[in-house]
Amino acid sequence: MKKKMVAGVLTASLLSAPLGVLAESPFQWHNVNVYETNFAEKDESLFNSENYNFVKYSKLETKLTEVTKSSNRVTIEKRGVSSDGHDMFVVTVSDPQAKGKFGKYQAIRKQMFKNPDKAQDFIDKHPDLKIPVMINGSIHGTEFAGTDSILHLIDRFANDNDDVTKQILKDHIIVFNVVANPDGRIDATRFNGNGIDLNRDFITGSQSETKQMVDLITEWNPMVFLDLHGYVKQSGGTKQGLIEPCTPPHNPNYQYDLFLKWAMKQAEAMESEILANKDTYENTNTAVSKVDYHKMTSTRIPIRDSSSGWDDYPPIFTPMYAMYHGSYGYTLETPTNDWDGVKWLYDAVMGALKYSSENKVGMVKDQIEMFKRGINFDHPYHKEGFFPKAYILPENEKDGTITKKAVEHLIANDIVVTEAQKGFTFEGKNYPKGTYLVEMDQAKAGLANTMLWDGEDISNDTPSMYDISAWNLPELWGFEAVEVPAKSSFSLHTKEVKHVNNDGELIGKGPYVIPNTSVKAVQLVNSLIQNGFTVKRADNGDFHLESGMNPTIKKLVKESGIAIKSGAVPENAAQIQDLKVTILRDGGIGKMQSHAGTKLALERLGFNVKEKTPREVAVNGLEGTDVFVYSGSQSMVSVLTGANKEFGLESNAQVQQFRDKVNAFVDSGGKYIAVGAGASLATRSMGLASAGVSAGGSDSNGIVLVDYQPSPLTAGYKSTDYGFVYRPAWYTNTDGYTVLARYKNSDDFFVAGHWRNRTGAKGQPVIVKDNNKDVIMIGLEAGFRDHTDYLFRLLSNAIYSE
Repeated sequence: MKKKMVAGVLTASLLSAPLGVLAESPFQWHNVNVYETNFAEKDESLFNSENYNFVKYSKLETKLTEVTKSSNRVTIEKRGVSSDGHDMFVVTVSDPQAKGKFGKYQAIRKQMFKNPDKAQDFIDKHPDLKIPVMINGSIHGTEFAGTDSILHLIDRFANDNDDVTKQILKDHIIVFNVVANPDGRIDATRFNGNGIDLNRDFITGSQSETKQMVDLITEWNPMVFLDLHGYVKQSGGTKQGLIEPCTPPHNPNYQYDLFLKWAMKQAEAMESEILANKDTYENTNTAVSKVDYHKMTSTRIPIRDSSSGWDDYPPIFTPMYAMYHGSYGYTLETPTNDWDGVKWLYDAVMGALKYSSENKVGMVKDQIEMFKRGINFDHPYHKEGFFPKAYILPENEKDGTITKKAVEHLIANDIVVTEAQKGFTFEGKNYPKGTYLVEMDQAKAGLANTMLWDGEDISNDTPSMYDISAWNLPELWGFEAVEVPAKSSFSLHTKEVKHVNNDGELIGKGPYVIPNTSVKAVQLVNSLIQNGFTVKRADNGDFHLESGMNPTIKKLVKESGIAIKSGAVPENAAQIQDLKVTILRDGGIGKMQSHAGTKLALERLGFNVKEKTPREVAVNGLEGTDVFVYSGSQSMVSVLTGANKEFGLESNAQVQQFRDKVNAFVDSGGKYIAVGAGASLATRSMGLASAGVSAGGSDSNGIVLVDYQPSPLTAGYKSTDYGFVYRPAWYTNTDGYTVLARYKNSDDFFVAGHWRNRTGAKGQPVIVKDNNKDVIMIGLEAGFRDHTDYLFRLLSNAIYSE
């Protein structure tokens, strides 16, 4: 599910798959369920109020082979693996005449990005052209119905020959991403094996599963993208399930007029298909779900039925991301976690496919129109100057890894990046040959701009936001993006970048200076230490390698991508050790595994990180740990009930035991770091902090300006620099603490996002260190979802600082 959380009592037994007949004879509802499993897989989720005998991941490959073995319409591929190493299956279905010609169709679609007028003319002359549609299954592991409905759809389109099936196949190439989150399906969790909610990872693209989906989207540029979720219900009501489009505010980087021209009608077509078949639903789970499918009168279509709260503003959701590639993208939320819920999704997809069959020429021409607007730098419904002419992306002279990562990321997302063929000057600054640019007269200008723009403050545009409202890559990844105004006369000879050289270089005979400038730099330092080399840290935060030229050092530096130069070691530089870091594991309280991003940040910085649950800490303590990191919900230090029970502590006595163990660790000289509001509040409740902790609303988030004070813990950051908050925190009554950073004491301290009633935080401390014990509290989200690369070094600085 994209937003609403449903928890309830577990069903006493698992339900059987229905064998009834669907409304559209002669297609039969085949039983594709197989309950047996080959390895340890969970049967149900504590976060679902209903559960059923869904198809286990271990049986998917066999099931796909079975339902397609006699079909000549189907291609089954393994496309990538999950974070835990499980295969991801992509099934492409079209009529036999199209098989073997997919490259032709993709080539035609590529023409859209080069000569959109020609592509539109081609569509007029060849209205029989097959249009790609992509259907994504169960990106949230606990929303099992998505993948199960896909299995039924594949069965139909692989084997049946009724008129509707044949017409849809005549008009479409259907690309099924069968199970977008194998790890989550196996473990019955929302997340993948790294603890990341994949439906929040677009734009960041940190996970292998997300990268696979991006590859599919950029390969096909599907005209329609359907993301199959659950569960949105109206207990005892008649409006069941949800079909996008969304409520305002809409991201201004869309060409929303072109999207909405078709999206509302297609959503209503999905709704009509569901309602036309409602009498065929079994209602086997109504006593638990309180959903009577026979009494449905409508679904919920947010833009029609709600004023706010179901947003498409952030591009982190899969369908919203697909919209930047020209797709008519929809999240579909089935009402129930049972076979009726599977059928609801099946019917919704059929309604979408029938509509796109009837309207494909107009829809695909408007998809091309979006690309045409980008290429022609013609954005008729945007404020003048909203899209700049270009972005200049200069490399950092000390460390090119940050900009190069951004360039590679942009290219992977189908954005054209160029490089200057000679040196140039812009606004009085000189840039060398090879400087990267993103020129905005390109097909996917909207995606390029949403990644690179400053963002905006939308606090007054809507009462609340469900998820992030700012994600600026330059500010949160740490590279520079210089905006060339739309009406500038700036002109330059450039060449498209196809490959980025990421090799680092060792310059001189040593000793060497490693600047504290990036994730890659800190990762290199930890790699050197773990390989037995002596590394020291100076007061300014830079690192010093005392060794001379060495094959191992040369290899590690090459892999880092940084040019490391010789330099003297300051007398006051202190040797740093290979520290053992433990992070408190948030197993998924309230469907959020908030420690996971910080854990990945620490791992990318090169630390060997161990996870411990609250129960493990309470029972076994923190022996063998040098640094203990708490990044997550305050509720982890409490007795939890219901669906969250397994993630908390078992009794009040165990809560006290946890507190005693953590306090003993700190009293014995251990380093304790709290990250974010929840961890800071927990720190105070455990008696580890005397400072007051204030927190903004849970829907408040965004990019802030922070005044960083000179110190080893803030080394590498400018006096006024960026931060990121997600439920903002700040500290009061800080006697006995060193204040290391404050929110900028100015009304403009909030740069972009959604944060109402924020005046109380202005100028207040946001990073503090206890003067009497090694306890640090960071109110910023320094490791948020593996996205805020620029802030990761606050974690390494805190770990290394005395």
